[in-house]
Amino acid sequence: MSAEPGTRRPAKRPLGKKPADYIDAEDRPGLAARQVATRLLGAVIEKHTSLDGLTDNSNGHPQYMALDDRDRSLVRAILGAALRNRGSIEAAIGQLIDRPLPENAVALRHLLAVAAAQILYLDLPDRAAVDLAVTAANNDPRNRRFASMVNAVLRRLSREKETFKSEVHSHASNVPAWFENCLIAAYGKDKTKAILDIQSKEPPIDLTVKGDPQMWAEKLGGIALPTGSVRLATVEGALTSLPGFAEGEWWVQDTAASLPAKLFGDIEGKRVADLCAAPGGKTAQLALAGANVTALDLSANRLKRLRSNLERLKLSAETVEANLSAYQPAELFDAILLDAPCSSTGTVRRHPDVPWTKTPEDVAKLAQLQAKLLDHAVTIVRPGGIVVFSNCSLDPLEGEKVANDLLARNPGIELLPVTKDEVCGLAELITAEGFVRSTPADLAHENPALSGMDGFFAARFKRKY
Repeated sequence: MSAEPGTRRPAKRPLGKKPADYIDAEDRPGLAARQVATRLLGAVIEKHTSLDGLTDNSNGHPQYMALDDRDRSLVRAILGAALRNRGSIEAAIGQLIDRPLPENAVALRHLLAVAAAQILYLDLPDRAAVDLAVTAANNDPRNRRFASMVNAVLRRLSREKETFKSEVHSHASNVPAWFENCLIAAYGKDKTKAILDIQSKEPPIDLTVKGDPQMWAEKLGGIALPTGSVRLATVEGALTSLPGFAEGEWWVQDTAASLPAKLFGDIEGKRVADLCAAPGGKTAQLALAGANVTALDLSANRLKRLRSNLERLKLSAETVEANLSAYQPAELFDAILLDAPCSSTGTVRRHPDVPWTKTPEDVAKLAQLQAKLLDHAVTIVRPGGIVVFSNCSLDPLEGEKVANDLLARNPGIELLPVTKDEVCGLAELITAEGFVRSTPADLAHENPALSGMDGFFAARFKRKY
């Protein structure tokens, strides 16, 4: 059995004075990264803070920003493993301690989870994970009295990790109950299991390419997907160092996210608005197809990023900073793409913090916002024009219901069902109504590292008058 947590609090020390065994992070390689990972995990779980925001390389958490590139990559890897396997990690730790941790031992829980994620799921030395966790515990006044327990628990986990991985992982749920129940209600237990299984694995990287997909797949060491995207299982080094990046020959975009822009048909020379456009992947698709694109977004910073991306890609679009709800163009558009703000539950494989930072209440509020934006979007397209509504949520409340409700309340709008040929022959993505619905369990490949796609919804409408 592991050591039992103590009950004695550490003796108070003069303000600013460090204990004799305190180790400065700069004196222990890897310690700062583990401490930052623990802090950021707490921010995600306790404060529902977006992991993307915390680990943004320009405006991220100050302690994350203070790390070098190598340690930042390590922090992201640790957090990805800790969040994708949170239920399994908690179950394993629960079996290793003699009694439940105190309710207020929040920092200790996250410290153990960070270390366990390294031991169970990352190709890192177990000894380093254990020793650095013990050092981090000793450095934290909240956790010092548990340092021996941390050592005992993690050493046993290291010795028996294969047993824990096989026994615990097959039973524990790695997402909150609300999220799993939502999936079961929408897709049934079997499809839900397939979705959760694939979401527990590191995602591939999809690229939208300007040229021949097969040529770029061979050049980059990936595969060409039926959708025309190029998929890479892994990338050694920075994406920006790959052939074609500097020349603007491709951009990163999940293959599911590339589908909505394909639903307009021939748009060469047409006036097309991409609403909620940043960071600009779909804007780039529309511009590449020859449309005269207006890219609208509420955020000036996001539009700045969009313009930078288009500049690299040698593509152009008019950019407009505006609140879509009040936006009135001087002339109605021929076509509109509304990729609306959503809960992003379809992107959990790439953003494993989503189930822990979103709630059912968030889903409901976002569905209301989408309906409002869609109601306005259909008023700024010309009669006979096309509107494609899409988002990356798995919840029908944000997809199918929004689309059906629009049709029910607006007789001037009709549905244009999507055919399998318009989604590159992927008939399994077409619903009975003619919507597009993808899940992370779709687009299977014999290699799990090359399988799956984001969960996405898309519906196509025509304004009749």
